[in-house]
Amino acid sequence: MKRIALGIEYDGSSWRGWQTQPDGQTVQDRLQEAIAAFTQTNITAACAGRTDAGVHAVEQVVHLDTELDRPSISWVRGVNSFLPHSIAVRWACEVPKEFHARASATARCYQYVLYNHPVRSPLLRGRVGWIFRPLNLEAMQEAARYLLGEHDFSAFRAAECQAFTPIKTMHDIRIERRGRLIVFTLQANAFLHHMVRNIVGSLVYVGKGDYPPMWMDRILKGKKRKDAAPTFMPDGLYLYKVIYDKKWGLPQSDPELPFWS
Repeated sequence: MKRIALGIEYDGSSWRGWQTQPDGQTVQDRLQEAIAAFTQTNITAACAGRTDAGVHAVEQVVHLDTELDRPSISWVRGVNSFLPHSIAVRWACEVPKEFHARASATARCYQYVLYNHPVRSPLLRGRVGWIFRPLNLEAMQEAARYLLGEHDFSAFRAAECQAFTPIKTMHDIRIERRGRLIVFTLQANAFLHHMVRNIVGSLVYVGKGDYPPMWMDRILKGKKRKDAAPTFMPDGLYLYKVIYDKKWGLPQSDPELPFWS
């Protein structure tokens, strides 16, 4: 029995999230159907982090167990031949049996891409968030610094979140303006349900001038979800990269940047 890791990219616009559902309209359902068609066996793929409906992935990582002996490129081309255009296997490699896509990850990195322009863009529909009011980049950057380090992130946690603890460690937050786009990059050891979208929504409030940067510190310490901004739209959220120890032998370079770079 071999354990295979796959790097998956997908446009989540037309899918009801990652996790399998009875109607089969999820990324996991379609990926497992493609794997079954390629291997002629039913196989469950475990992922590094579940994504919600409408959320995308530049590099989701999954693992599966199989008795099939094929080179890595065959896994890529073979599974892709059964996948819809919105999902693709970017790489494949054999990993030790101790590897687990979720449990072996040391950090996750998400990016939120926001179109900041008075008029919405039909061409970017489903791929970016949108806010028409001008945003103060420096104010948002100052506010984000309050979130760095280990904290109780209950103020940014969805009510249905099933995480064992709300205490997470935020390693890095970068906010950059790229033309009409603002890109939020957040890296932490793990994220709570809706945590990134709730943080981005609150940072946008600061950027619009509704609250000063230190408001972020107050809501973080208050630990009450009602005090933070509403959950921001899913369209611009991307699981950008999952980080692992080099001992597992997975690709360590940054994945290809999507269209906004």
